[in-house]
Amino acid sequence: MGRIKRIYVWEIPVRFYHWLNMFCIIVLVITGYFIGSPPAIQHGAEAYFNYWFGINRFIHFLFAYVFFFNFLLRIYWAFAGNEFSRWNNFLPLKKRQWKEIIEVLKVDVLQLKTWSFESRGHNALASATYFIMFLAFLLQCLTGFGMYAAMSTSWFPRLFAWFIPWVGGDMAARHIHHILMWVFILFAIIHVYLVYYHDYVERTGEASSMISGWKFVNNKD
Repeated sequence: MGRIKRIYVWEIPVRFYHWLNMFCIIVLVITGYFIGSPPAIQHGAEAYFNYWFGINRFIHFLFAYVFFFNFLLRIYWAFAGNEFSRWNNFLPLKKRQWKEIIEVLKVDVLQLKTWSFESRGHNALASATYFIMFLAFLLQCLTGFGMYAAMSTSWFPRLFAWFIPWVGGDMAARHIHHILMWVFILFAIIHVYLVYYHDYVERTGEASSMISGWKFVNNKD
């Protein structure tokens, strides 16, 4: 084993996107859950003093905008960023990437072997999974802003109004939007577990790299 060296993997835009995206998803899941299943709260005070549901909807719509434009930032950085954040890392177009996907499955899912290779950025399976999640993010934006267009006077949500008839109407869009919320929750649980699992197995600073940007690898030079 060679000496350990430190390499700069995650640039500031990637880390900014990651943490802002995490915060947006938390807020959107909480507010979205109450929009989908509003509790029946009985209160004797004037309705003016109990406008919590309107505030909840406002927060949801506000963070939907933040989520969307933060997503656009990540798409831009997939073409402008360094080798670890570029778009071709997320598509398994090479034989090497498919081989790595199989290796990760043997380690993470089937538990057939211990870690035997080194990934400086995302491993191939994680990259492919993130690409699927990016598509899910896009679908969530299309259904969310598409439904919002019917109640908004702003020009921006109306750009997405075409998508609702395409998926079969408001109810179908609502179901897709709701199901994706639970997909994001499940993904977040698995994501956090695997980050710390790989951090323990690989000893490369997997978890801390999304804060500092640096990972540690074997210097084979």
